[in-house]
Formats: sequence, C-alpha cells, structure tokens
Amino acid sequence: MAVSSRDLDITKGPLFGKILIFALPIMAMNILQLLFNAADMVVVGRFSGAEALAAVGATGSLINLIVNLFMGLSVGTSVVVAQDYGAGKPQVVSKSVHTSIALSIIAGFVVMFLGLALSGPLLLMMGTPEDIINLSEVYIRIYFLGLPASMVYNFGAAILRATGDSRRPMNYLVISGVVNVILNLILVAGFRMSVAGVAWATVVSQYLSVYLILRCLIHTDKPIRLFPRQIRMDKQKLKDVVRIGLPAGLQGLLFSISNVLIQSAVNSFGSTMVAASSAASNVEGFVGTTMNAYYNAAITFTGQNMGAKNYDRIDSVAKVCTGLIFATWIVLGGATLIFGEAFLGIYTNNPEVIELGMMRLKIMMVAYFTCGVMNVFPGLTRGMGYSILPMLCTLVGACLMRIVWLWTVFKWYPTASVLFTCYPVTWALAGIGQVISFFYARRKVREKALLQTDLATGIGASV
Repeated sequence: MAVSSRDLDITKGPLFGKILIFALPIMAMNILQLLFNAADMVVVGRFSGAEALAAVGATGSLINLIVNLFMGLSVGTSVVVAQDYGAGKPQVVSKSVHTSIALSIIAGFVVMFLGLALSGPLLLMMGTPEDIINLSEVYIRIYFLGLPASMVYNFGAAILRATGDSRRPMNYLVISGVVNVILNLILVAGFRMSVAGVAWATVVSQYLSVYLILRCLIHTDKPIRLFPRQIRMDKQKLKDVVRIGLPAGLQGLLFSISNVLIQSAVNSFGSTMVAASSAASNVEGFVGTTMNAYYNAAITFTGQNMGAKNYDRIDSVAKVCTGLIFATWIVLGGATLIFGEAFLGIYTNNPEVIELGMMRLKIMMVAYFTCGVMNVFPGLTRGMGYSILPMLCTLVGACLMRIVWLWTVFKWYPTASVLFTCYPVTWALAGIGQVISFFYARRKVREKALLQTDLATGIGASV
C-alpha cells in the first residue's frame, strides 16, 4: 500500500523515499503559492500595465521585513511539536499546539498594526519611484489586513508538518489559491481595480486558508487536536517555542533588512528595473521555494529523531537533503537559464523589462545551489535545538556582507549586474558558516548523549 505524508514513521526505516514523500507536498504547496503570486503579477501587469506590476513587486521586501520576525516563531512551533511528538508525549504536544495558536493570533494582529502604521513611511525611505509609490501604498495597506489569517495559517501548517503531515496544508493552499486567481480576474480584469483588486483577492484567500486549517486541527484525532476553549499560553512551552523561533525570526528580520537595502538600490535605477527585478525574482522563486521544502523536511526529520534519541539518523538526513539540493539546482536552475526569456514574457511584453530580468536570472542561477545550502542546513541545526548559531551565520555571512557590498563594491561600480552579484557571493559565505554550525551542533548532541549514557551506566553500577 502506498505511504502518504500523513502516515510517515520518520524515526525508522530508509530516509530518502520518506524525505521525498514529505517534501513533495511542501514543494507543490510552495510552487502553487508562487504560481498564485505570479498570477497576481501577471494579471496586474497585463491588465494594469508595467507601473502596477512594479508597484506590487516593490512591496515584497518591505512586507518580509515587517512579517519575518514573527513568522520565524513558527519554526519554533515546528521543532517543539516535532520533538514532543517524536518522544511520544501527547499531553505535552497538546500544550505546544494551544500555546502556538495563541501566539500566532497575537503575533498576527501585532504585525497587521505595524504594517498599517509603518508601510507608508518605509516606502518613502526605500526611495520607491514617484510614479509607483501611491499604488504600492494602496496594495500594501490592504495586504496587511490579511496578516492575522496568514500568521495563524503558517503556525497551523507548521503543527501539521511537525507530525509528518505535509499534504493537507498543500490541499488548503490549492483551494484558497484558486479562489485568489478567480478573484484577481474578477476584480482586476473585470472591475479594473488594479493593485487594490489583487490585494483584496489575497486577503480573502488568506482567511479561507486559515478557516480550512483550523477546521482540520479541531477535528483531527491526533494529539495535535485543537480545542478552541483551551487556546492559551503555557509558560514553559512558550519559552521553548521562543527559544528556537526567536533567533529564526531575527534571522529573517535581518535578512529582510539587507534585502530592503538592496531593493532601495534597485529602485534607484527606475521603475523599469523594478519591474524586471520583480518578475525575475518571481521566476527564481520557483527554484528557491523547491529547495525550501528540504528545509522543512530537515526540521521535522531532525526534530522527531532528536525526540526519539535516534542521533545517527540525523547524519543521513543531512546527506539526503544535500543531494536533493544539488539535483534541484541542476534541473530547475538549468531550465530557468534555458527558458528564462519565455518565463519573463508571461509577466510582461516589454522587451526592456525582459532583457533586464534575464540579466538578473543569469547572475543568480550560476551558483544557486549555495542558496540551497544556506537555507537547508539551518533546518538541520534548529531541529537539534540550536537556533542561535544559524542566526549568527546569516547575520554575518549574508546580512552584514550585503551591506558591506553595497557600501564598497556597488559604490565603486554602481551597475545593476554588480548589485545582483552580491546575492551569490553572500549565499556562499553564509552557506559555509551554516555547514560548520551543523557539524558543531552535531558534535555537541553526541557529547551530551554519551554523557547521559555514562551517567546512567554509573548509576546502574552503583545500584
């Protein structure tokens, strides 16, 4: 009988097939999410023009800046629930689930109010071109109204994935994404609402997805079952989630700050470059988001095997994930270089936008495997309970070095190609640091396991 992602026993048996079974629904979910985001940009670019396309694209790094700190806490949820689930502690799992949902509700409204208050001034600070700034502000203010739903959905999806179920979050995304595309066509193509129509379609689809995932958690028969009246913070579980999730959130925040600075530099080249960079970034995302599925697999497989004390399997998880990173880079990265112009042509028929977008794609794809290493290895390290080390590697190798690049190399040679080259350079630096961090955490875990064994043996001998 075929094994689905809902039936996986992560702590036993061969890993390659199970990691693929787990990762493929996440991969499909991420790709579908990008397709739905691409549909937003295609619809608004085709029916409202290049300025509207640039206006939506210019908000991405700013949205991530405000959202990522709190969204990173869902990583803590994934690790804590996975470890408790792997250790076979249903009552502890329940506390983790209810604490996580309570935290996501609070975080969602905090992010919404921050976004509504700060988005306008920050768009000005980023040097958003005058011909698109008003459209960008309209889009981002509506978008943030859906953040409470988006936050709860991501925490809920993290809970399901922590138990090995990566299929249902994908199913819910498909449903909400189809609704999003239909509403895009109705509001933008039909009612000519431009960026406002795209934003409202996104908000409606976000609230639909959170309804579906909460309904699933409320009706499941697993230890992760959600009882609405029991949604409250457990002090110890909150501490555990924050201990792992906060460094991940800070990493996302710092990463976003560096990307905002890069977006500001992109903005300096005008709205045509903004449109080209936005479209190319969306195309690149199909490779990056596929690799991100291995990051989620690394967290869940490492976390559950940590809880079950199967420390040797963590090495195997690392080997399988690394092999998948390189395979994805060769296949999808190569396809992006070969068919890049055709992909960009879906977003716009402006030849200048396509030419500039292709320039960015060529620079990015040459060493995109380093981006996969930088993103996946933190999942292995965090799954073992070490979250500060990956944050520091990203802070120094990616964020700090991008700022240094902007202030030195880009300042000396202020061209778009030099600007985009900072991505592969900093991916490589951060990736090296993440691999070293993994081996350090792995050694510490084994030392603790040996110490516990020695203590248990000594106690047994004394008895």
